[in-house]
Amino acid sequence: MLYLFYGCALVGGTIFVLQSAMTLLGFGLEEFDVADAAPDNFDVLDSPGEVIDHGSTLLFGVISFRTIVAALTFFGVAGAGATKAGQSQFVASAIGVLAGLGAMYSVHFLMQFLYSLRHDGTQRIQSSIGKRATVYIPIPSENSGTGKIRLKMQERLVEYPAVTAAPKRLATGEIVEVVGVVNAMTLEVKSVTETADV
Repeated sequence: MLYLFYGCALVGGTIFVLQSAMTLLGFGLEEFDVADAAPDNFDVLDSPGEVIDHGSTLLFGVISFRTIVAALTFFGVAGAGATKAGQSQFVASAIGVLAGLGAMYSVHFLMQFLYSLRHDGTQRIQSSIGKRATVYIPIPSENSGTGKIRLKMQERLVEYPAVTAAPKRLATGEIVEVVGVVNAMTLEVKSVTETADV
C-alpha cells in the first residue's frame, strides 16, 4: 500500500509541477478542465437566454484536471505520511482519501474565485457604457490612435485607453461619453455635444 501512496504522490506531484510551470510560462491547460470555468451547477445554454439545469452532483461539479491532480497528490502524500507514522492500512487510506477530497475542493473553489475575478473585470468595463468621462490624454480623430480617459466607476476613479470615431481630436479636459467597448481594456467615446446632437 505504501508504494501506491508513493506512486500517487509522485505522479500527481510531477503533473502539478509541470502544470504550474506551464501556467507561469503562459501555456494554459484550460482545455483539460471540466468544471473550473463553468458554473457550479454545470448549466448548459441550449438556446440564447434559455438555461437548462442538468442537476449535476456536488462531486461531479468539482471534477477537473486540476482538482484530480491535487487529489491524487494529497492522497499519496497524506497516505504515505500516515503509513510511516505507524497507522494501519485502513486508517492511512481514510486519511489519504480525506486529504485528497480536501485538496480537490480547495483547488476547485480557488479556481472558481479566480474565474469570478476575471469575469468581474469583463462586467466592469461593460458597465462603463453610457457614463461620462474626462479626456486625460488627447484622443486622435477617426480611430487613428489611442488616448486615455478618466471616469468614476464603483466609487473609484479609473483610467482606460480610449478611441473615437469623431472627425476631430478630443482634447485633454474635454467631457466625453462612453459609447462602446473595443476590447477588454479599451473604450470608444464621443464628445458630449456630438452624443447630444445624435
